[in-house]
Amino acid sequence: MQAQMLAPAAVLVVWTLIILFWIIPSRFGAIAKLEDKSNLGKVGGRGQDLEGKIPDKANWPAHNHTHLHEQPTLFYAVVIMLTIMGPSAFDVLVAWIYVGIRIVHSLWQILVNKIPLRFLLFLASTIALIVLAVRAVMATLFADPTVVTA
Repeated sequence: MQAQMLAPAAVLVVWTLIILFWIIPSRFGAIAKLEDKSNLGKVGGRGQDLEGKIPDKANWPAHNHTHLHEQPTLFYAVVIMLTIMGPSAFDVLVAWIYVGIRIVHSLWQILVNKIPLRFLLFLASTIALIVLAVRAVMATLFADPTVVTA
């Protein structure tokens, strides 16, 4: 069951890398379409320097990439804890639900970015993460120290 618990985390890592590479054509495409590139920023500028200089939609993949480095870091920690403690089929299911919602959230934010549904997706993924976190607390806090797991 441990490998099954790690699989959703591995998929979310790959998804985060896909979003990283989605940023490149989005931003470079927007920059290429600009007639006046003189306001793009200084030498050594950062991605956020493009805010307000290229269309908002061109920055949405970068915004989502940032989001994939925020709350999901808690997900990775919880997955590791549950994997060590011995996850149940329910834990694996909730982890997949979390990852599925995060992928839908990414697609919605990058392609449509209407806040009401984006917030509901975020809320749903947060609830799944809370369930996993509570399961991790239960698995660790109430673990029987006399039981040896392989």
